[in-house]
Amino acid sequence: MIPDNIILVGFMATGKSHVGRIISRLTGRRMTDLDEEIVRRARKPIHQIFSDEGEIVFRAMERHAAMTLCEGGNKVIAAGGGAFVQELTRQVLLENGIVFCLTATSETIHYRITRGSPSAAVRPMLAGGDPLERIRDLLDERAPAYAQAHHAVATDDRTPEQVADEVLRIFETTVTATAQA
Repeated sequence: MIPDNIILVGFMATGKSHVGRIISRLTGRRMTDLDEEIVRRARKPIHQIFSDEGEIVFRAMERHAAMTLCEGGNKVIAAGGGAFVQELTRQVLLENGIVFCLTATSETIHYRITRGSPSAAVRPMLAGGDPLERIRDLLDERAPAYAQAHHAVATDDRTPEQVADEVLRIFETTVTATAQA
């Protein structure tokens, strides 16, 4: 039997949380944002966890949160941009739902992060140097991990509602095909 969680992964600013909330509203599934859960448990923002304790501690917190959030099924889970890159966290997510990697070009991601505010400064993985170049480097580095998702859905030039509809269409097709096999 295929796990029935809908899991959204991908780089920052590809719309995982926004699309997840739309899917939750459309399906009645409980929506959980992995980063928000980590912040709740740690009682401090992610950039402070990175600053105070480092990325290794953050990734361990992320893996533990992923394991507990996947329990029970019938959820929409939005994972942080680097969660799926970590092998153990990736395995947990792949085994507990249908994983959709939301994608966008580096230029789209840069635009989404920097429009209207200098929010790139609060993104720990973009600290230091040119944010667009850092986005390109990280996308290249993470591409092999993101390619392991069950499905990929491009978000460039699409509304979050259009992306949610596409994810749900693919999810329903996958579940139906699996049930008939």
